[in-house]
Amino acid sequence: MSAAGDGRPRDQWWLATLGRTVVWARLRVREAGTAEVFDSDGNTLVYDSEDTARAMLMDAEFVAFDGMDEADAAARGFFLDELAPPRGDDDAVLKAGMVQTPRSGG
Repeated sequence: MSAAGDGRPRDQWWLATLGRTVVWARLRVREAGTAEVFDSDGNTLVYDSEDTARAMLMDAEFVAFDGMDEADAAARGFFLDELAPPRGDDDAVLKAGMVQTPRSGG
């Protein structure tokens, strides 16, 4: 399976919640089929496949952000528009936004 079809890795954002705190994880699928998870501690965990990485995230009670709807967000105590993955040009910048507490109530 090709990651993005153009040689670039394909990123997917996952989240877990604890009260009003959102913890993000980035799942990156490489062209070779391996996967990496960048976690909130700034660690990059390497897995043999996307399926293995997804299973690890689900075991840790993370859910995929892509495809999340208002009902999914509400079940976690948020409005969907409160949730946005961190942004940054490199992992050091991303690490600072991997744990968030949205301002408004859900």
